Amino acid sequence: MKIVCIGQVSYDVIIPVDGFPIENTKNHVDDIIGSGGGTASNPAFLLGKWGCDVSFIGTIGNDIYGKKILKEFLSANVDTSFIEILEKNTNVSYILVNKENGSRTVFRNKKQNKLSPLQLDFKPDIILTDGKEYEQTMRLIKDYPDAITVLDAGKASDEIMDLCFKVDYVVTSKEFAEEVTGLKFIKNDHLSMANIYNLLYNKFKKNLVITLEEEGCLYKKGSSLKRMPTIKVHSVDSTGAGDFFHAGFVYGLAKGYSYEQCLKIANVTASLSLRNIGSRNSVPSKEEVKEIVHEFE
Repeated sequence: MKIVCIGQVSYDVIIPVDGFPIENTKNHVDDIIGSGGGTASNPAFLLGKWGCDVSFIGTIGNDIYGKKILKEFLSANVDTSFIEILEKNTNVSYILVNKENGSRTVFRNKKQNKLSPLQLDFKPDIILTDGKEYEQTMRLIKDYPDAITVLDAGKASDEIMDLCFKVDYVVTSKEFAEEVTGLKFIKNDHLSMANIYNLLYNKFKKNLVITLEEEGCLYKKGSSLKRMPTIKVHSVDSTGAGDFFHAGFVYGLAKGYSYEQCLKIANVTASLSLRNIGSRNSVPSKEEVKEIVHEFE
């Protein structure tokens, strides 16, 4: 199956620190790690590494960071034909990773370069979007109505809210769900989970998944609300984990697995990615996933 990932790509500069730094201090670090990243770029990279026929659509700058991103994509056999190279700087994200607990703090340029109108020379079977390239995503949805569409709903912008009504699968972050509903998840409180999920489900009336980080994800099977737990690993860096959840989910869809099996693959893939620092360094192999998800190829 032909997969398209459209949206954000950036170059990540990752700085592992021993505890979150105190303001107005100088701090020494052992290493600074650079690699490609981004909410649409990371899934494309993983899917390419796993042998899928995947194209990435987005913009990079004609600079050293853009060249490094292209090289990484090509190393993973990702089709880069529809990447637009602009005479601008590639978007760069600076990420502080707290080595004590694996959490991350991201500093990103708010202004994103936008794609020019595009025309594909193939028919995609699956489209994964993060909503960052709203106009071109809408064009793809209109031009290819038979494609399975998946939205990574991270922030509740007007564009992403609109796309929630247009796609087949809405996969949201915990933060998105709380922002849209105005409610907060309470740890181990099933009623709070059900209230938030049902409010979103009734709003969008789509296949809805809410990711809950270390608590797994919420979804519906028939009329029943279920929570699929994740696996426990030693978390070193959460950078890219949500992106790899989407990648695992799309991989399952491409292979024709059941809805629950797709979510199991997604959960395991995201969890295994927590073990290393940096998104490109964190892609688990299919063999590692298969050790846990046995009905998987």
